[in-house]
Amino acid sequence: MLAHWHTRSLLLALLLLTYASAAEVSADNTNDSSGPPTYRSTVSEVRVTFFATDENNHPLETLTKSDFAIVDNERVVRNFRSFTHSDEASLDVVVLVDLSESVAPRVRVAMSDVLQLVAREQSIPDDNISVLSFGGAFGGTSGGRFGGLQPAILCSSGCRASDSAGKLLAVKSGGTTPLFDALFFAADFISHHRRAGARPVMILFSDGDDTISMHSPREALQAVLDEGALIYSVDMGKGQTSGTMFLRRVSQATGGRYFAYSLRPFQQDSAATVLNAVLEDLRASYVVTYDLPSHQVGFHSLRLLPTHNLNLTFHSRNGYDYEPSGH
Repeated sequence: MLAHWHTRSLLLALLLLTYASAAEVSADNTNDSSGPPTYRSTVSEVRVTFFATDENNHPLETLTKSDFAIVDNERVVRNFRSFTHSDEASLDVVVLVDLSESVAPRVRVAMSDVLQLVAREQSIPDDNISVLSFGGAFGGTSGGRFGGLQPAILCSSGCRASDSAGKLLAVKSGGTTPLFDALFFAADFISHHRRAGARPVMILFSDGDDTISMHSPREALQAVLDEGALIYSVDMGKGQTSGTMFLRRVSQATGGRYFAYSLRPFQQDSAATVLNAVLEDLRASYVVTYDLPSHQVGFHSLRLLPTHNLNLTFHSRNGYDYEPSGH
């Protein structure tokens, strides 16, 4: 069951996915104070990709430009240059699985979900699906820029093959949790393996806690944002913790969604629930462009708000950092 985290009161904190966008996220489990992750723009047009969900958290495939307004640094924008369905038609999916000691009781079920996810949706080419892991009691490379235990590539371009399935089932849980390093690693993986025309999506199975990473939460999220990837997080924790808050925040910041194992019993269709949500969101995405309303240098906060149906929630990133040309 999809976790219904949003409410009407949260409409003022919705996210914005844009060529000229920035995510401002502060995780509860970090003391990093070097500023929010940002996307920078030097152009005079803002381009926003988003999707909307109704009160039942179902994506809406029919919207008009009169159904919403954009608030850019407190300036209301209703006059848009263009408003169209997104032309993105394919996905590049990276599944990132936490194998650390803190989630050990749920790793076996999570890997079963991953196998279902990989096998279920044949519309996604095999070359567009990869599975990475972090933590665990096996392998890994010490040191380097990914901390004490480097994340592992379990399969890439062939995850549906029988030998890959065997490798996924053979993983062992245990050890520390380099979550932030793993996100950084996954972003680097996407940058070297992404396919032209495909939207990168990261499906993260974790409890959201980190115990050993060299990278900060901000650095990890910035790396994901730089690749334009959406994070769909599946919470393997036991309840509302700082890790849960981090998963919610990174999903929100990238324009993805949050799912909670802890709010429902394990079900055989849980992987399908996540993947179906990703596919539905892609099909229901829109692109809107408008003139830059202010040439104020620095961070521009952005909100997408409903104008008629207050039950609508809009999903995308929440800002951009404007720098004039030549800076």
